[in-house]
Amino acid sequence: MDCRGFDSAAVMNEYMIQKWNAKVRMRDEVIIIGDLSWGNAEVTNGLLKHLNGILCLIQGNHDRFLTDKNMNASRFKWIKSYEELSDNRRKVVLCHYPIMFYNGQYRLDETGNPRTYMLHGHVHDTKDQRLLEQFQEITRQAVITDVQGNARHIPCQMINCFCKYSDYEPLTLDEWIENDKTRRSKMVKTE
Repeated sequence: MDCRGFDSAAVMNEYMIQKWNAKVRMRDEVIIIGDLSWGNAEVTNGLLKHLNGILCLIQGNHDRFLTDKNMNASRFKWIKSYEELSDNRRKVVLCHYPIMFYNGQYRLDETGNPRTYMLHGHVHDTKDQRLLEQFQEITRQAVITDVQGNARHIPCQMINCFCKYSDYEPLTLDEWIENDKTRRSKMVKTE
């Protein structure tokens, strides 16, 4: 789906493992937003042995290794299709697939900042991502009236956690928020 600039998948995987382990400590909890491995159970088990951290997996459509009887899923703290977590008083909605109307989307904190973020993968850097960006821009420009009668823009904090967007480095929620803002601002300048 993507032209990633590596000579082979093996070279890409080695680069990704190096970036991962340079950032992730053994006790860090890392949530993978799906499509961890295109390989079978044997290949995936081998890959998992090289990764630091406590791993959690949001299952993606290409994570077919999970159905293989030889897969050692004990490396994961949990495997789910969907999860909602809390990070520094913010809700984080996690799903491999982008959810355009996610739980808590309209919630803002006391200073007017978004209180909920929807993190996803699946669409890579494709035409689907461009369509999703158009949807987000339209949504952010739309005005609603809240229960107090105040007009305000609709928050839309969907972040594509495609590994290429972070140069294959695992990021915290705050880092993904900043990464997304920077990426979107660069897109506006080039259009």
